[in-house]
Amino acid sequence: MDDGGAADSGALRASDLEKIEEAAALLRSGETVAFPTETVYGLGADARNTAAVEAVFAAKGRPSDNPLIVHIARRSDLEGLVTEVHPVALALIDAFWPGPLTLVLPVRPGVLSPLVTAGLDTVGVRMPDHPVALALLRAADCPVAAPSANRSGRPSPTLAAHVLEDLAGYIGGVLDGGAAGVGLESTVVQVQPDGTVLVLRPGGITAEQLAAVTGTAAGASGGNVPVPPGAAAGGTGVSAAAAQAAEVSPAPRAPGMKYTHYAPRGALSIVRGSSAQCVAETAAGLLQAAQRGGAVTGLLLFEEHRALYPADPAACVVSLGPLASPEEAARFLYAALRRFDEAGATYILAEACPVTGLGAAIMNRLMKAAGDTVIDTD
Repeated sequence: MDDGGAADSGALRASDLEKIEEAAALLRSGETVAFPTETVYGLGADARNTAAVEAVFAAKGRPSDNPLIVHIARRSDLEGLVTEVHPVALALIDAFWPGPLTLVLPVRPGVLSPLVTAGLDTVGVRMPDHPVALALLRAADCPVAAPSANRSGRPSPTLAAHVLEDLAGYIGGVLDGGAAGVGLESTVVQVQPDGTVLVLRPGGITAEQLAAVTGTAAGASGGNVPVPPGAAAGGTGVSAAAAQAAEVSPAPRAPGMKYTHYAPRGALSIVRGSSAQCVAETAAGLLQAAQRGGAVTGLLLFEEHRALYPADPAACVVSLGPLASPEEAARFLYAALRRFDEAGATYILAEACPVTGLGAAIMNRLMKAAGDTVIDTD
């Protein structure tokens, strides 16, 4: 396979390259560095260095049974990390690397710190589609384990300021690369021996995009992409087979499968129903009751529904943009959740969205942030 992912160093200024080299030196010396990717900011450490990886877990307050994703800059780097790559996985790499797709692959024994894999026999690997990230990985010349650069359970950071808000004083440094483009973490998939693709975590690459590469025709070998049944109900978006594997396994196969994540400090619930009018009426009534009880309220809605609510239905109202533009909702979701923290909101309601395309990932994150608390209007 071709070696891809070369950073466009010509697009980076000399000052950027200097900062990248400083950050790379920190990684090589066992320090932690937050850096931008196209999804969210990651908190990186040399994946081979257990002390450095321990520092990542300590800074985040992350449970040690939650595996980390390893970031690489060259496809050839896979050879030293994993024992095999299924042909279907190769097809996905050809289609989506660099990009927001993580592949869970059989790890080569003894290469990575066992903390990275949480003791499993697999490792999640991806190649980010960001010039700063790729330049950093090339300069560091080591596999970099990097979960999102936030305190565990908090909304993931899409700006350097979000990283500093959560981790200032706990990490070695931050590379500022501006706002993340996708806004949601990578899609995590695992290719089974028969070529079936399990979506362990929905993300920036949709199930529809995966299916377009692998094929979904009945009887096609190695082409089925199971649509996560939990997503259709607003659940966690893990396929049945993956969920069963997670229950048997001592640790989840991918980040985001087991714990509450992405949560604002206030109590968040999702309001769901067959009509936007019913959702708005229910949410407005609950917000008014909460306000009478002394709560500072927040409402996360989609722009075309704003007119369905009374004026100023909550102390803090945040729009994710139109339902027809889920890319916008994905890009601003975590920043929106942090807005409620800035407003001191203690009671927050969020509208559900359809689970097609990126909607599956948006609902996955909202459900995790709400601890699966849903208010049905039907």
